[in-house]
Amino acid sequence: MIKVLLADDQAILADGIRSVLSSSEEIEVVGIASDGAEAVALAESLRPDVILMDIRMPVMNGVIATQEIKRKFPEMKVVVLTTFDDSEYILSAIEGGASGYLLKDTSAAALIDAVKNAHTGDTILPAKIAKRIADAARMVTNDREIRLKRKFAFSDREVEIALMIYDGFTNKQIASALKLTDGTTRNYISTIYEKLGAASRTEAAEAMRRVING
Repeated sequence: MIKVLLADDQAILADGIRSVLSSSEEIEVVGIASDGAEAVALAESLRPDVILMDIRMPVMNGVIATQEIKRKFPEMKVVVLTTFDDSEYILSAIEGGASGYLLKDTSAAALIDAVKNAHTGDTILPAKIAKRIADAARMVTNDREIRLKRKFAFSDREVEIALMIYDGFTNKQIASALKLTDGTTRNYISTIYEKLGAASRTEAAEAMRRVING
C-alpha cells in the first residue's frame, strides 16, 4: 500500500484528489495538510511514501516545504501538484528535491499513475512541463555558452546538457526535459565529463564554474 499525504489549502480540491486516489486499491491517503508547515509536520508524524504538494499555500509555500521535507526525509517522494505552470515554480520545485510536477487538470488515471510511478522512483514530468524546463534551461546567457564551447569544444547539445548539469539537474530530469533516452543522456554526460577532465558531477560543476566565472 502506498501511503500518500496531500498538501493543499483548498479543502474542496483536496477532498476531490483524495476521492480519486482512494479509488485505487494500492493507495491510501493518510492525511491532508492545509499549508506547507503542516505538511512538514505531518510528513514527520505520518511518514508517507508520496506527498502531493501544492505550491501557493499560507504559512509556508510548497517549494520551501518540499525543501524541508527532502532535507529531513530524503527517501520521501514529493510531487508538486498545482494550477500554476510557471517555469520559476517548476525549476524551484525540482531543484528543491521534488520527484516531479503535475498540473491540477491532470486526469484521474494519470494522477494515480503518477503516484505509483513516483513511488518507484520515476521522475514525473508531463511533456508540457518538460518543455518548459527545457526552455528555461536554454535561457542561459550566450557568454556562458561561448566560454564553455571555446574552452572544452562542446557541441550545441553538449553545452546545453553541461549547463543543466551545472544548474543541478539529475540525469533523469535532463532526459525527460530534452526527450532523450536514459542511455543517450548517459553517453552525452560521459563525453562531457571526458572533455572536462572530471570524474563526478561535483568535479564537472567546479571545472565549469572556473571557466564561467573567468
